[in-house]
Amino acid sequence: MRTFLGEALKKTPVGREADDILRSCVHCGFCNATCPTYQLLGDERDGPRGRIYLIKEMLERGKASRETQLHLDRCLTCRSCETTCPSGVQYNRLLEIGRARSEISVKRPLAERFQREVILRTVPDPERFRMMLAIAKLFRPVLPAALKKSVPRRLPKIEAWPSTEHPRKVLLLEGCAQSVTAPGINLAAARVMDRLGIQALPARGCCGALSHHLSREKQTLVTAMTNIDNWWPEIESGAEAVVLTASGCAPTVLDYGRLLARAPQYAEKAKRLSSMALDISEFLEQQDLERLGARKNDGTRIAFQSPCSLQHGLKRAGSVEALLISLGFRLTTVQDAHLCCGSAGSYSILQKDLSTRLLRQKLENLEKDQPTLIATANIGCLMHLQSGTRLPVKHWIELLADSR
Repeated sequence: MRTFLGEALKKTPVGREADDILRSCVHCGFCNATCPTYQLLGDERDGPRGRIYLIKEMLERGKASRETQLHLDRCLTCRSCETTCPSGVQYNRLLEIGRARSEISVKRPLAERFQREVILRTVPDPERFRMMLAIAKLFRPVLPAALKKSVPRRLPKIEAWPSTEHPRKVLLLEGCAQSVTAPGINLAAARVMDRLGIQALPARGCCGALSHHLSREKQTLVTAMTNIDNWWPEIESGAEAVVLTASGCAPTVLDYGRLLARAPQYAEKAKRLSSMALDISEFLEQQDLERLGARKNDGTRIAFQSPCSLQHGLKRAGSVEALLISLGFRLTTVQDAHLCCGSAGSYSILQKDLSTRLLRQKLENLEKDQPTLIATANIGCLMHLQSGTRLPVKHWIELLADSR
């Protein structure tokens, strides 16, 4: 693709990066075939190729329009297009650049600014998020049906992790939303680790993905630096990995090295931390899982929903399914497994209509083969799926913890 970016922009690191990405696109359109929003809306501007043209135009003109911002907002950041692209276009990074530029150029309506501010001030902070859910629970009876489904009836109790000390230790990211709404996921992971002779140490904090996706780069960098400061003593004491049970967190933590490359006091630490970060499926693949013992054969049929972050962000499509099958679990067939469920972090709040349509489509495919339960690998997907189905939805690591 030919570009005509201004010389001033092309002399900046971001400008050169954007120019290289734009020039790598051959506008073939293969990406549109696997883009969820293009499939729903049929609008070229709501597919990767169209958004690339919009970003190109914005960078060349030096300003964005409200219309451009709208179409960039509608992107799920699922990265399915990256998996499909024969040219290896780094669409996700270009989208980050485009969104950041549009935030500078276009002032959002007050309602949108308020909504985003509330999300960014509450969800990444577990205490604030817990308080917000407690307040929402009081008003649950009078909330609209669609919103009522998103508010849990009760918050789970937080149980103590295994206390047995082992020579091998890993850090296990507690996260923000997950630590409040489903602390049992990391508890299950800690129990599985304990059975493998590994001690899981809680790594408190939000990964920064939410602020990163909403173009709050300063907040993202502060979050990353705070995490490094908090986790570093355990890393220096011999923790062998930073393990993440939420696949949506992993791409951001893996990106700390790039995000903090120009921060002198953090660059090397960030690079090392990123090299240690592993999705829990990747970590368990490296362990002797025979130590978990024989699984109870109870006839459970599992429909696995593979999050976009796992399939396309981490390039680990099929990894959890293979692991579960190797351990004796029975999985159903899921049609169009590559398509997004519509959760996508804050997308289910900010783009409610599109998110709901994608959820219905995903649940229809998940439930078609009559599973006993649905399993997934990301807290956002879990909560979103559970809001639309009567089947139990669990994180797959909980199945391993309960399988003896």
